[in-house]
Amino acid sequence: MTYTAFDLTGKVALVTGGNSGIGLGMADAMAAAGADISIWGTNARKNADAAARLAAHGRRVHTAVCDVGDEAAVQAAFAETVATLGRVDGCFANAGIGARGARFETLGTEDWHRVLRVNLDGAFFTLRAAARHMLEQGDGGVLVGTASVAAIEGAARNQHYAATKGGLISMMRALAVEYARHGIRAHSILPGWIATDMTARGQADPAFQEMVGKRVPMRRWGEPADFGGIAIYLMSAASRYHTGDTLVIDGGYTLF
Repeated sequence: MTYTAFDLTGKVALVTGGNSGIGLGMADAMAAAGADISIWGTNARKNADAAARLAAHGRRVHTAVCDVGDEAAVQAAFAETVATLGRVDGCFANAGIGARGARFETLGTEDWHRVLRVNLDGAFFTLRAAARHMLEQGDGGVLVGTASVAAIEGAARNQHYAATKGGLISMMRALAVEYARHGIRAHSILPGWIATDMTARGQADPAFQEMVGKRVPMRRWGEPADFGGIAIYLMSAASRYHTGDTLVIDGGYTLF
């Protein structure tokens, strides 16, 4: 008998920041496994390009131009997503921005709030909308936040970024406890050094490339496709008794 728990046919996944990088890696895998997908991003062209890629799997694809740091925009995009696809079974709060590295004593208040607005407020607005919908829907679901190993490592000159990711981990654990009785699971994913647009500057620096290569036991940077399997698992019936986890995907970086 074939094991079918990873079949996502009939399910709908929402991925913020889903038009590139880790978000697109997760969305692409879930579409290949049978899910219909909604991706939110702030760039309409990138949304369209990502939608064309996902549609090749034969699934329904919805896109929305949405700044997740804008509460009203999130509410409108979520309502549009449900109106278009009928439901949301999994919400991946993946949208985020990097921080401009600065010595802590020189870190400006404006830059602090710029990062919190997207990485933490944006996740809150998105996950709250999804939780309300799943409670009303009445048959469970999964909430997933993309954090970072910066939350558990000493991220010098990145205290604002680290604070958002540490806060996200704590929020996901609290959601796991609060909503378990409703069949709603919650997790955080902690990427390590992944080759995306956000890390392009580091990838272009040969010395930095060498430093990362020496620190990662798998001897390579991660790729967006490396997050497809965990997305399918968390979205699927295979993880129905698994909640509140902090899932590190870093090629062994934090172990070494």
